[in-house]
Amino acid sequence: MRQIFNQMKLLLITIGLLGLGIAGLAIKLWAKKDGKFAGTCASQNPMLNKNGESCGFCGKTPDQFSDCNEPQHSN
Repeated sequence: MRQIFNQMKLLLITIGLLGLGIAGLAIKLWAKKDGKFAGTCASQNPMLNKNGESCGFCGKTPDQFSDCNEPQHSN
């Protein structure tokens, strides 16, 4: 009987933590302007873009992102 109680307690804690995580994401999405997550282009990351390729969205090279006005590229 005690083992079932411990398993139920673990299940409730797990469901509670998952619920908190989902609620946090929902609050972040609700609080963001236009309901969109802020993101950046992967081309800006030197670990992901080792060849210095241009962005597939705006066409800029990694060294041109400092003056980029695209909202998807802002932090």
